[in-house]
Amino acid sequence: MDQDDQKEPETVSCGNSKCKIAPGDDHDGDESSGAKKRKKKKKKKPQKTRKRRELMSFSELPEYMKDNEYILNYYRAEWSIRDAFFSVFSFHNESLNVWTHLLGFILFVGLTVANIMHHDKFFPVDAMNPGNAARWPFFVFLGGSMFCLLSSSICHLFCCHSHNLNIFLLRVDYAGITAMIITSFFPPIYYIFQCTPRWYFIYLAAITSMGIFTIITLLTPSLSSPKYRGFRALLFASMGLFGIVPAIHALVVNWGNPQRNVTLLYELGMAVFYLVGTGFFVGRVPERLKPGWFDRVGHSHQIFHVFVLLGALSHYAAALLFLDWRDHVGC
Repeated sequence: MDQDDQKEPETVSCGNSKCKIAPGDDHDGDESSGAKKRKKKKKKKPQKTRKRRELMSFSELPEYMKDNEYILNYYRAEWSIRDAFFSVFSFHNESLNVWTHLLGFILFVGLTVANIMHHDKFFPVDAMNPGNAARWPFFVFLGGSMFCLLSSSICHLFCCHSHNLNIFLLRVDYAGITAMIITSFFPPIYYIFQCTPRWYFIYLAAITSMGIFTIITLLTPSLSSPKYRGFRALLFASMGLFGIVPAIHALVVNWGNPQRNVTLLYELGMAVFYLVGTGFFVGRVPERLKPGWFDRVGHSHQIFHVFVLLGALSHYAAALLFLDWRDHVGC
C-alpha cells in the first residue's frame, strides 16, 4: 500500500496534550449517533384503545343512581352517549324497560299513520253535523301516548351517562307520563260533551291545569329521588282519578247510548291496568321478595311498563268507539 493512501489520525487539542481520533471518525458522526440514542430514549406514544364498559353491582353505583336496592347487578354507570346508545342491543337491567316502551312507541306510530290515512278530516267545517266529528282530540291522545312512550325509552337508555343528564331525562319522563294522562281525557270528554261545549271546556281546562301543576312540582330535583316514589305515584293517580267526575256526568247524559257498556268496559280496563301497574311500581314486587332474582327480567318497573302500554291500548279502543259514535249521532 502506498504511503499516500494511509490516512494519518487526526488530532485535536485536549488541554496541554494532543488527543488522537481514529481515522473516519469526526464530530458529525458523534452528533448523529447521539441523536439516534436520543430518539431511542423517546417513549412511544401508547395507542388509544376504547375502554370496554363493564356492568356494575348496586354497591358500586354513584349515589344518584341508587334507585332500587332489590336489583343487585347488571347496572350501567357513567357511560358515554355512544356506549349508552349501543347498549340498546345488549342485555342489562334496563334492556326490557327500554324495549317495552320503544316497541309501544313504534306500535302507536303505526296506529297514528293508519288513522291519518283513513281519516282525512282533522278540522271539519261543521262539527255539529253527523259524519263530521273533529279528529283532533283523537290525535292529541295519540300524540301524548307517543311522547310518553318515547321519552320513557330514551330516559331508560341514556340515564346512565351522567348526573345532570339523569336528572334532565327523569323530568322529561315525568312530563311524558303527565302528557299521556292529560291527553287521554281529550277524546272521551270532547266527544261526549261536544254538543255542550261549556262542559268539555271546563273539564279539559281542569285536567290540563292539574297536569301543569304536576309537571312544575316534579321539576324539583329532590322529588326525583327514590324517597318520593310514592308521592309521584300519588300525583299521577290523582290526575287519573279526576276522570271519575266527568265519567259520572257522561253516564247521566248518555244513559241511553247503546255503546255505553262496551265503552265503559274499555275504560274500566284502562283504569285497572294503570292501577295494577302502579301497584307493582310502588311496591317493587317481585324483586323485593327475591333480591337479585329479577335483575334483568321480571322486575317491577318492567311489569309497570307492560301495564301502561296495555292501558293505553285499551283507551285507544275506547277512543275509537267514542269517535265512531259521535260520527253517527252528531248533535
